[in-house]
Amino acid sequence: MSSQEQFLQVIDRDEAERRFHAALSLAPLGIESIPIRQSLGRVLAKDVLARVDVPAFDRSNFDGYAVHAVETFGASEREPRTLEILPYSLDAGIEPTLMLQPGQAAPISTGGMLPRGADAVMMVEHSEQLEDKLIIHRAVTPGYGITFAGTDICDGETVLRMGTVLTSRETGVLAAIGERFVSVWRQPHVTVISTGNEIIAPGDPPRAASVYDSNSQVIADAVREQGGQPQFGGIVRDSVDELRRALQDALRTSDVVLLSGGTSKGQGDLCYRVVAELHDPGIVVHGVALKPGKPICLAVTNGKPIVVLPGFPTSAIFTFHEFVAPVLQLLAGRGREQSQTVLAKLATRVNSDIGRTEYVLVGLVKTDVELLAFPMGTGSGSVTSFSRADGFVTIPRYTEIVGAGEQVQVRLIGHELKLADLVVIGSNCLGLDFLLSRMQQMGFTIKLLSVGSTAGLSAAKRGECDLAGIHLLDTTSGAYNTPFLNESVTLITGYGRMQGILHRRDDRRFESQDPQQIADLVVNEPSIVMVNRNQGSGTRIVIDSLLAGAQPTGYAIQPSNHRAVAAAIVQHRADWGIAIEAAARSSQLAFIPLQEERFDFVIPAERRQRPAVTAFVKLLVDDSTRQALRALGLRT
Repeated sequence: MSSQEQFLQVIDRDEAERRFHAALSLAPLGIESIPIRQSLGRVLAKDVLARVDVPAFDRSNFDGYAVHAVETFGASEREPRTLEILPYSLDAGIEPTLMLQPGQAAPISTGGMLPRGADAVMMVEHSEQLEDKLIIHRAVTPGYGITFAGTDICDGETVLRMGTVLTSRETGVLAAIGERFVSVWRQPHVTVISTGNEIIAPGDPPRAASVYDSNSQVIADAVREQGGQPQFGGIVRDSVDELRRALQDALRTSDVVLLSGGTSKGQGDLCYRVVAELHDPGIVVHGVALKPGKPICLAVTNGKPIVVLPGFPTSAIFTFHEFVAPVLQLLAGRGREQSQTVLAKLATRVNSDIGRTEYVLVGLVKTDVELLAFPMGTGSGSVTSFSRADGFVTIPRYTEIVGAGEQVQVRLIGHELKLADLVVIGSNCLGLDFLLSRMQQMGFTIKLLSVGSTAGLSAAKRGECDLAGIHLLDTTSGAYNTPFLNESVTLITGYGRMQGILHRRDDRRFESQDPQQIADLVVNEPSIVMVNRNQGSGTRIVIDSLLAGAQPTGYAIQPSNHRAVAAAIVQHRADWGIAIEAAARSSQLAFIPLQEERFDFVIPAERRQRPAVTAFVKLLVDDSTRQALRALGLRT
């Protein structure tokens, strides 16, 4: 065998990739902190946890009047209600110093902060002002017209996960929580070198037997698409000395070196001869059974990949995507991107206001038979809904209701739809947040729809998700979760969470540690304001059991997560509520234990063997996972 022929020993594609990857460390290259204004397209290297509540206060959704909702009940055009208008306005950016008393209404602007005592906003369109009186023609319910503090993002919440490619949606989330810098994976620096006496630069005068260098441009742009940072190494003539110097210069300044041309057995093809001088380990593949792309040369030295791509442009870009792109994605910590329009069935009914076109953000879930679109919220200030949505549905201006099961067209946010490996619908928890972050670090894509335990269990029974987190108490038996199952789902044991009463440490009204005494106190003392939980949540069942049918002050205020409960108490919008112990810890609130609940996971029987589900179950029982969950205040 000649000295040239030994460098071209054709092997199959999978074996070539195995040898190449075995010689490399494919971990991301390191973390750097950069300003968020420069972070578009970069990849998160750490989970991002909010350090503030968004919104930071209870704010009005429109211009109107802050009122006590109960004082509007029964109002109509024929039988209006009348309130006294306070002589000053609650404008945006102003912290109110008043407490709204019974019989009063306070003018408030869009985005204005609600005063203590108010629990709804009356729209200007449904009322009229006569001197210092407000004439109300329509009733409102508690919470109407209000976005509550922490409803969108809560202090301590995981808002973005490691491995996320930052688009304008994610940078908007970062700005909304006040971040100036973000930790991202360093981009791999890739030097692109073209070789050959026949190659000339674009723009140079053409000459006989010359070829314009298109490879360096297309390869450099492909590097950018995969999250790398290309730099041009120029055009190198067929000279061993010149090529050797260019390669050594590139290895000093780059993480990856790509050459095009000079991979086959011709006398003028010098790339493989220069690369063959490298060691540790040097060339690992020269020749792969591909068409096009057979003569590709893969090498590694001191942990850095060197790839000699074929000279023909089609072969070069084909082999780039086969062998180089996966390596760059791993080094950059980057996933793949996609986009377009798809048809799906609406999972739940959507109501729309007549007279305006409405855009409803949706998350898309693939069942065994169809694509379902789950509405994810319509609030104009909800940055997390936008960042987590797959697309949006346009509801025409004269359509009032789009029914569940109706086929809709979803315009994707991004280039293509990337369906998640693991779809989770149900109740949320900081322990689940931790588990899903670990799953994403393992390479799985995640979709989480936090809709409460009851809705999550129903979705699992219908086969609309891979996993549902639930904590449902059967008040008859005192058992959690198992009484609600049927043969269509399997229960996977999760962990325990201590539910209890949260209050401010300096609030002496809660000196008693007896939950029943506290229940009697709050029911009989209207000045003590509670913050409730949403119907369908497991915590709501615990609350209603403790209160035995009573509805103390604040009962109608129903945020959808534990952190929002804690935020209401910390900000003195409420005095007590029920949440898990971890929420009390993180907010430095006093905690009176009520009972331990079980937060378990329900899996549709037909999905139990899916790879992502199997990986989740294995992760859940891992010793290091259980230890980490205990460190979060959970019980394993």
